[in-house]
Amino acid sequence: MIISRAPVRISFFGGGTDYPEFFLKESGAVLATAIDKFSYVTASPFLSHLFDYSMRISYREVELVRDVNEIKHNVFRECLKLCGFTKDIELHNVADLPAFTGLGSSSAFTVSLLHALHSFKGEFLRPDELAYEAIHVERHILRENVGCQDQVLAAYGGFNVVEFRTERDITVQRLPVRPERLAEFESHLFLVFTGIKRRASDVVAKQLARVEENKAVLHRMREMVYQGAKILTDRRPLREFGELLHEAWLAKRSLDGGVSNGEIDQIYEQGLRAGAWGGKLLGAGGGGFMLFFAPPEVHPRLEQMFADRQILKVKINAPGSQIIFS
Repeated sequence: MIISRAPVRISFFGGGTDYPEFFLKESGAVLATAIDKFSYVTASPFLSHLFDYSMRISYREVELVRDVNEIKHNVFRECLKLCGFTKDIELHNVADLPAFTGLGSSSAFTVSLLHALHSFKGEFLRPDELAYEAIHVERHILRENVGCQDQVLAAYGGFNVVEFRTERDITVQRLPVRPERLAEFESHLFLVFTGIKRRASDVVAKQLARVEENKAVLHRMREMVYQGAKILTDRRPLREFGELLHEAWLAKRSLDGGVSNGEIDQIYEQGLRAGAWGGKLLGAGGGGFMLFFAPPEVHPRLEQMFADRQILKVKINAPGSQIIFS
C-alpha cells in the first residue's frame, strides 16, 4: 500500500498573475505558503480476477468499475489513464478540509493522486515534475480555468516566492526567514470560513476575460509579492504586511464584481472593526476562507466576533507532497 499526502496553501500576494493568460505575456509571481492541512490518497493492489469489477475508487462516493473510462470522477479517471492504469488498483481519498474553500484543495488532491500513482509504479518524480504534470492534467486534460500556484505549493511545500514564465518554467524561491520570525508571523494569521463554497473555475472565467482590462491592477498585485517578502525578510513591522494585505484585497475586488458580495464585505468589515490590520479572501473569490492579519492580542476579539462561524487554526511552511507510507 502507498499513502501520499499533499498540502493546501494560503496565497498572500500575486494571485491572478499565476494564470498563463497573464504570465505568458507579462510574467507572474505569488507569495504563498503551504499549510498543515492535507489531501491524502491511498493506493493498493486490487485482485480484479476475484471480482466482477477491475478497480475500486473511493471518495465521497464509491465507484466499482470494469473499465477506467467508466469512472465518473474526472480527476481519478484522467490521472489513471495518464499513468497507464487499466485495472488491479484500489484508490481512496480523504482530506482535512472540504473542496471549494479557496485553499487550493483541488490541486492538492491532483498532486497527491499523481504522487501515489507514480510511486505505486515504482517511479520517482521531483517536485517540479509533479507540479508540471498536475498543471497539465488540470489545464489541458480537464480544461479547468485554474492558475499554476496551487499545484506548485502542493508539490514543493514551504513558504515561497514563486515566479511564472511558462507552464514549464516556474521558479520556486524559499523565503529566507528565521524560524522565530516565521512563528511571529504565523501568530498573526486568523482564518474564518465565509460558509460559501464555490468552484474557482467558474469564478475565474470572468476574470480571465478581463485580463487586458485589468493589466495595470495585476502588475500592482505582482509588485506586492516582492514588497511582502521584503517586509518579512527585513524584519520590518508586521503591521506593514497587514496593511499591504488590505491593499491587495481592494485590488482583488476590483478585478471583477464576482470576487466579493455583500456578505463577504460584511465579514471583512467586521474583522477590521475587531482590530485586524488587513486581510483578504483566499482563492479566486466568491466564497471560501477569509484571512485576517492581526496581532495575537486581537484574536480573542476576532473569535468573539465570528463565534457563529468556523475558525481554522493553521501552521505555515508545511512540507510538500510526500509518500508517508509504502
